[in-house]
Amino acid sequence: MLHEYTIPGMLMRDHMVEVPLDWSKPEGETIKVFAREVCDPVKARDDLALLAFLQGGPGGKSPRPTDGGPPWLAEALKTHRVILIDQRGTGRSSRIEGATMAAFADGEAAGDYLGFFRADSIIADCEHLRKTVFGGRRWETLGQSYGGFLTLSYLSKAPEGLAACYVTGGLAGLSATADDVYRRTYPRVADKNAAFYSRYPHDAGRLGRIADYLDANDVRLPDGDRLSVRRLQTIGIDFGMAPGYDNIHWLVDEAFSGPKEDRLSDHFLASVMALTSFDDNPLFAVLQESIYGQGAAATAWAAERIRAEYPAFASDRRPLLLTGEMMYPWMFEEIRSLRPFRAGVEALAAREHYEPLYDPARLAANDVPVAAIVYHDDMYVDAGLSLETARHVGNVQAWVTNEFEHDGVRQSSSVLNRLMKLVRERGGPLPS
Repeated sequence: MLHEYTIPGMLMRDHMVEVPLDWSKPEGETIKVFAREVCDPVKARDDLALLAFLQGGPGGKSPRPTDGGPPWLAEALKTHRVILIDQRGTGRSSRIEGATMAAFADGEAAGDYLGFFRADSIIADCEHLRKTVFGGRRWETLGQSYGGFLTLSYLSKAPEGLAACYVTGGLAGLSATADDVYRRTYPRVADKNAAFYSRYPHDAGRLGRIADYLDANDVRLPDGDRLSVRRLQTIGIDFGMAPGYDNIHWLVDEAFSGPKEDRLSDHFLASVMALTSFDDNPLFAVLQESIYGQGAAATAWAAERIRAEYPAFASDRRPLLLTGEMMYPWMFEEIRSLRPFRAGVEALAAREHYEPLYDPARLAANDVPVAAIVYHDDMYVDAGLSLETARHVGNVQAWVTNEFEHDGVRQSSSVLNRLMKLVRERGGPLPS
């Protein structure tokens, strides 16, 4: 244990372990993995069940608790000791940044390194933590978004470590390729654009005016990057979250400045830079397509290729359609924080062999209780693929709802509460 300290309502214990970079070569290079243990201070000496949080992303660090939140954490602390894991390459777990890429001689070496930060390695890290720091007891997991993908990998590779699993918006298609995913995603993003313009009809003209201004002028963001129309379109990634439409509207509302509103405002440019820079989580962009890599098919910039099938998303079309959770090759040229990753990401996109992340036979025979919320209108994870997966994984209860967007578990404690109730009503978690 590194440190122990208390903030209002939470006792924190910080842990750091050393793990192999390549789990198939445990004697080789190592990296560090960080986890923060959180419990109610009143229950610090109680024998509480463990709940490991599997963060969304990829490339996202675990939540940093503040003021009793997020809501799901406050709910979990009533009954559990919660383990917040910074997945390898994020937060305090041997964080990968642009400077990290300078160590590699070429793109192939960089791509090989980045390939060790996928789900199979993350699950091996979790098992090492569970066995060495937490006594080897089975633990429950809460997987948000990509954390649900990790849950399926966990059930495939080490189900003996799991007592129960709760998944929020993250049942991945077990055999879906990156092409399959984006062919389902673009129509849903188009629907979100339609809903946005229905709520704020005058924003269609305003976004078109912003795009025309960017086409006619060399507009620079505060970090020096040029703001292109296609980069502007990527702010649509927020459409899948509960406050997304409103966030984008208020951004667009203050886009122009000056007595004649003839230039883009500093506020607008700073906000767009923050939304599209990836300074705080470059792995989100770097690994986005490789999470769908399985078997002998290269992802080959699927989002870019499939976009061509949906010409309504072209940057010169009006009304301008914003894009979603898609990463494009040009981003690794136009965005300062991503440029150091370009050669490595090109190598990943061309990689023709990925180790399987899911074991269909083992999943079909699964006996670990799984309760999953499937968001009917989820922009990021296709509900159809999620329900197909639920039918092919043993012991899964799927709750389908349009009450929440993709961030439902972050908006209301009722989501985790109901998932836990579903498991309890079927006999509860497996004994630890």
